[in-house]
Amino acid sequence: MPRLKAVTTSDATGQARELLEGVEKRLGMAPNIMRTMANSPAVLEAYLAFGAALGKGSLSAKLREQIALAVGEANQCKYCLAAHSALGNKAGLSEAEVEESRRGVSSNAKTQAALGFARKVVRERGWVGNDDLASLRTAGFDDGGIAEIVATVAVNIFTNYFNHVAETVVDFPEVSELKVGTECASTQ
Repeated sequence: MPRLKAVTTSDATGQARELLEGVEKRLGMAPNIMRTMANSPAVLEAYLAFGAALGKGSLSAKLREQIALAVGEANQCKYCLAAHSALGNKAGLSEAEVEESRRGVSSNAKTQAALGFARKVVRERGWVGNDDLASLRTAGFDDGGIAEIVATVAVNIFTNYFNHVAETVVDFPEVSELKVGTECASTQ
């Protein structure tokens, strides 16, 4: 049972309605997370602006989805795991890549560096070491790329926590839990 109501576009007024109509036009639907954020148009606008800004950055949509999956799994956000599994597929991730991303692993060394770093940022609450940054640089990320990884982690922590508080109803195909004991040791 959701603890914050989801606003329907037809019931929304003013800026909330404009934002939800824009989301529907772009996505063909207004996901429950955005409908719930619409209780405060400022929150929905901030979330949409953050995502739009990151979409103009250097990280690919595919990598941003992989980071979202790693962060969502670390924070056990069922809504975000379902949403980003679907969005990851649309961005070109295979089902195997979706699962690997949730585990924080990738066969691509640059992606692996980003996912491992993202999970460490979550686990250590941002208190990463110089060696962690050096590993990202060695993998090919410059300071701008590192900043975008941190920002992608941050926006996903926001949505994870928002969904935990709101108990947002999942409106994407739900995903199963990962089997225990099969995570990569380097990401634990």
